Amino acid sequence: MAAAVTRRANALRVEAPDGNTESGRASLAADSPVAKRAVDAKDDVWVAADEGEASGSIAGDGNRTPLFRTFKVKGSILHPYRFMILVRLVAIVAFFAWRVKHKNHDGVWLWATSMVADVWFGFSWLLNQLPKLNPVKRVPDLAALADHSGDANLPGIDIFVTTVDPVDEPLLYTVNTILSILATDYPVDKYACYLSDDGGTLVHYEAMIEVANFAVLWVPFCRKYCVEPRSPENYFGMKTQPYAGSMAGEFMRDHRRVRREYDELKVRVDSLSTTIRQRSDAYNSSTKGDGVRATWMADGTQWPGTWIEQVENHRRGQHAGIVQVILGHPSCKPQLGSPASSDNPLDFSNVDTRLPMLVYMSREKRPGYNHQKKAGAMNVMLRVSALLSNAPFVVNFDGDHYINNSQALCAPMCFMLDPRDGQNTAFVQFPQRFDDVDPTDRYANHNRVFFDGTMLSLNGLQGPSYLGTGTMFRRVALYGMEPPRYRAENIKLAGKVNEFGSSTSFINSMPDGAIQERSITPVLVDEALSNDLATLMTCAYEDGSSWGRDVGWVYNIATEDVVTGFRMHRQGWRSMYCSMEPAAFRGTAPINLTERLYQVLRWSGGSLEMFFSHSNALMAGRRLHPLQRIAYLNMSTYPIVTVFILAYNLFPVLWLFSEQFYIQRPFAWGFFTDQARHVLLGMLFNVWILVLLYPFALGIMGKWGKRPVILFVMLVMAVGAVGLLYVAFHAPYPADFSEVAASLGEASLTGPSG
Repeated sequence: MAAAVTRRANALRVEAPDGNTESGRASLAADSPVAKRAVDAKDDVWVAADEGEASGSIAGDGNRTPLFRTFKVKGSILHPYRFMILVRLVAIVAFFAWRVKHKNHDGVWLWATSMVADVWFGFSWLLNQLPKLNPVKRVPDLAALADHSGDANLPGIDIFVTTVDPVDEPLLYTVNTILSILATDYPVDKYACYLSDDGGTLVHYEAMIEVANFAVLWVPFCRKYCVEPRSPENYFGMKTQPYAGSMAGEFMRDHRRVRREYDELKVRVDSLSTTIRQRSDAYNSSTKGDGVRATWMADGTQWPGTWIEQVENHRRGQHAGIVQVILGHPSCKPQLGSPASSDNPLDFSNVDTRLPMLVYMSREKRPGYNHQKKAGAMNVMLRVSALLSNAPFVVNFDGDHYINNSQALCAPMCFMLDPRDGQNTAFVQFPQRFDDVDPTDRYANHNRVFFDGTMLSLNGLQGPSYLGTGTMFRRVALYGMEPPRYRAENIKLAGKVNEFGSSTSFINSMPDGAIQERSITPVLVDEALSNDLATLMTCAYEDGSSWGRDVGWVYNIATEDVVTGFRMHRQGWRSMYCSMEPAAFRGTAPINLTERLYQVLRWSGGSLEMFFSHSNALMAGRRLHPLQRIAYLNMSTYPIVTVFILAYNLFPVLWLFSEQFYIQRPFAWGFFTDQARHVLLGMLFNVWILVLLYPFALGIMGKWGKRPVILFVMLVMAVGAVGLLYVAFHAPYPADFSEVAASLGEASLTGPSG
């Protein structure tokens, strides 16, 4: 039976069929979808960048094996695309020349407005196209990583998950996120998971206790059968649950047991708020206090964070910092589970049952301080993790995302550890993929043009921008250090106390966090360490330091993710784009138009903030690639185009007024009067605008099946009716029919006289 269930070697499995764990790991990596994509990526579109890439060797050094392969678009596709860009550019310039030559002197202000709008449209198009001239795809080679590093030599990783409100961000999402992290396919003693609860609620902490208890069953089950994905809600929601091994009967028994336990977990998680309130009411009624109704933990102590009935020092925005190590750092040696018994019907005797480190934390909050939302929480996690695990690499994603591919932590390591230029790679960005998006994707949540087009284009320059989630960072890059190509080998911290704060323990940990090969070393959380952690989480720690500007995530801007990545690129770091099948991470997307528009509005506002700040791409130094500079300039200026789109939406109304309001004199058509041509073109322009607004109307209706055809028809009829009324009552048509006849090219409407 042991041989059967270990037929497919796993990185966390104790033994492979041949008794060699490393060979089994390499075999799995070679058979993985990612590795197959690396082999099969030479298709109708992509071709290996050079012969060295295709043969799997590095030019000039045959002893070093590349950990990823680079592919470029075939010339037969790319060159015509570049030629079309050139043709369109020439056409745009010719159009502008014609507009200037045929200036409308009767409506100069309207002509000038439309001219400025057209120039900006052309400029925005050029900014958007220039960085897309050389798209590049890089595919991680997991088999090469297994040969290069193996489990013993893989570096440590700290995983950051952020959440705020258990109502706005459903608690079950966070539970599944943490469970998918605990069960991922990476050496269990080499990564740690941190959950930052910015609301400081007891319900999040006790949910993590429930997660730790259920993980004892879920994680070995995932390792035993190599299930995908490792988020239980998504796994059990699949129509068919694939697994590895030939013991179908045993799998079905284990599956039913784990499914039943998960259903019970969901019931307990859903009832946590009620349980905590009832417990607190019982404690408050049995204690003789001063009338303050505290929130109580299960061990009979008061919760130091936000209480249900908020009071001074226990409310949102005002509570003490909290750090709780829920699961300690595991041992370095595998620990086999127990065989099946009456108490435990699941046989884990051949499965490593260790669990990675899990830490719950909530930073201190006090009135009068700007806590900087997500960016502030991430910086606190960066400091706290430096004293608890201090892994050289950091992964962050939101609480509503989960690991969808168990190899998601190994794939970016192929870029970070690559012997060619891995040391100068600051971060690896994954595309964002979403569940529960309607088939038509009416709100463009998938954003395929950006993730599968723009990001691959930036991959051929200095690298993709940071998108806020699904990203692996090099810790030293987050500290604001320059890449190795621009600095000495050793990091000099002398005189940098003012930059990183006053904690000596944190500053002393920074050189170790910069060692790429470093793993995670267990630490004893004693009183001294607890005091240091409390200091790092205080609101005043960052006062007078460079945190939020030159160190950590950037503050005071809505798009802190893009600006943080820009700061690294400006220093000379590069980034990589990693797309996997199945997707590395998946999450939830806005489900209605209001949420989507709010999201787009926040991004647009943050982009404009970036343009009018010291993070303007025009002010960056020479280390920023010229086309990368143009890409960032496009990211920070694209919202301006909405002003001119609004102007063009109003222009059709002006066609119904006096003739002086036309933008550009139309071409002369001999069989229409000027007035009739004027109205007809105005109506056509209105119809064109309505066609462009049709998808927006679909979003307003809420369901694709109910297409607003009647709305579209009524709008067209309304425009036509207004135009006809204008012609009937206000258009200055010639009174003499002979003039009308002459305009139609006829001699007379009455025929020969007499």
